[in-house]
Amino acid sequence: MTQRFTRRSVLRATAASTGIALLAGCSSSSGDGSGGAGDEGGDGDGSSDGEGTSEHEMRDFGGWFDRTGNYDGVHDLTGQDQVTVAVGAAGNGGGYAFAPAAVQVSSGTTVLWEWTGNGGTHNVVNREDGLFESELTVSEGHTFEYTFEESGEYKYVCVPHETLGMVGVVVVE
Repeated sequence: MTQRFTRRSVLRATAASTGIALLAGCSSSSGDGSGGAGDEGGDGDGSSDGEGTSEHEMRDFGGWFDRTGNYDGVHDLTGQDQVTVAVGAAGNGGGYAFAPAAVQVSSGTTVLWEWTGNGGTHNVVNREDGLFESELTVSEGHTFEYTFEESGEYKYVCVPHETLGMVGVVVVE
């Protein structure tokens, strides 16, 4: 069930999804509010604490989330053995977001990324040093996990949709 993609097919998919996202953005009325989800349902994609943005610490991360419409602060999920992040959540003009976009976890926590099946082909790639990288897939229910042992900030992207703002951060205490 795993599909291998050539560079050409990834570029075609990226160009097509960028065009669709740009068209969707023209007809959307999500506004320019900073920090808001831009979707009718707020977090809505499995995050357990969708009570509003005031609960989450807003950090800049050097402008990492400047182009991301669904960043609503760092979700403090410390003390949990496993945390789930949706891949292909509603945001950035379609299913082009991670939800939540930023999580804070304890050392030794496993982050499980789970594909929603929305937004086309996605992956999860640590942008800074390649510490972790999933395969490209579109399959709803597909999962990828990584256990974070050392403290720090780990920035990651979906390579085909990075330019649309599909980026995330795991902060490890």
